[in-house]
Amino acid sequence: MHENAASWDWLAGEQVVLKSAACNAQHQWQEEPYVSPDGEKFCTIVRLEDDSFTMCVNGQPWEATFEKMWKPGFSPDGRLVAIIQQDGEWTLAVDGETWPEFYAYIWHPIFSADGSVIAAAVQMDGKYGMCVDGEPWPNLFDNANEFAISNNGQSTTAVIQTEAMAAADLAAFRRGVYTVAVNGQPWEKSFMNIWSPVFDPQGKRVAAQTRLNLYEYTIIVDGETWPEAFGCVWEPCFNPVTGTIAAPVRIAGSWGMAQDGKVIWEPVFTQCWHQQFSADGKTLGAIVAPSFGNFTVALNGKPWSSVYPVVTELAVSADGKRAAALASEHNVNWRVVVDGTPWDGAYDMAWKPVFSADAGHVAAKVEHKGRHKVLLDGKSFKRDFDRVWDPIFSPDGSKLLIRALDKGAYLRIVADVTDF
Repeated sequence: MHENAASWDWLAGEQVVLKSAACNAQHQWQEEPYVSPDGEKFCTIVRLEDDSFTMCVNGQPWEATFEKMWKPGFSPDGRLVAIIQQDGEWTLAVDGETWPEFYAYIWHPIFSADGSVIAAAVQMDGKYGMCVDGEPWPNLFDNANEFAISNNGQSTTAVIQTEAMAAADLAAFRRGVYTVAVNGQPWEKSFMNIWSPVFDPQGKRVAAQTRLNLYEYTIIVDGETWPEAFGCVWEPCFNPVTGTIAAPVRIAGSWGMAQDGKVIWEPVFTQCWHQQFSADGKTLGAIVAPSFGNFTVALNGKPWSSVYPVVTELAVSADGKRAAALASEHNVNWRVVVDGTPWDGAYDMAWKPVFSADAGHVAAKVEHKGRHKVLLDGKSFKRDFDRVWDPIFSPDGSKLLIRALDKGAYLRIVADVTDF
């Protein structure tokens, strides 16, 4: 659910936002289209006749032009962001206005949940870190990666290198030269490896995977490791209500789930990952493999009875009573599986299912023979499209926003769930 969706136009009907997706300005070419979450804006990067680049929004170019542009996208609050180069240096442009500081390079723009805060990874003077709303971290490092921002936007984090290390310096690697920096401040302890730091919902705590030595792994929380070590671990996640931390762990060659270091799902799976809590914190879902090459979904440790060669894109309803995922036969014949039962029909491609807030409906976009469709509870919308973006439910779950490109026109459709 998008935090700002209540303010969008949910009047049922079809609106032709643009009769033609082509930019009105003279240009050499235009690139892949992007649309805003509310469906009101359609944009593409265009290269103008003078070889400069700009954004074209609803057919009209920005006034500002740049040497290069890439990775456009909309923040959750609808602002249009792109990475731009000017005079050989890089920064972000937000709705056509650049951040005041320029960098040797900038990448990986990320947003707070409501979109009010924008952060990005930066490199300047050979040092790496993050920039938040145009302000760089107070400390930059020899290396930084695995960037993240808290839901409230008040904190950012990354895995950083604490000291310079020569190529193939195995002694330094085994000693440990990696840790986590939060708002530019590194944790005191360093480790052999650290991956995927994540914030709790309040943005006050950080958990990550860490490698203790050549053979042992565990979870580290605010600089302190779990007392227990495992053969391997995957990315942790916080319970949104209790604040406990769950992570898949490998024990004696099999996978289970640990919570705050203690095993809560016995290690009976050949794989267990991509776990997530329901919004009420009562249900923990994950993609698991009960046997080699056979995948399914488990809720609170209990797997579905149906298994598939591939399962991905898990979604758990807010109330934790339902789950959905995609399944395929080695990346062909994609199906949407809801509550353990696949919908009718197999597709060339499918994208992550989404639940309505009340968990009463599930929607997904799929592709068949080059055409995109929107499915609701297994039923297709009355027409297909050249391209469609992820469907979005209204806050009350009674309507579905369809953002689509068809026959050169960009359409914004608000469909009632009874239209399917």
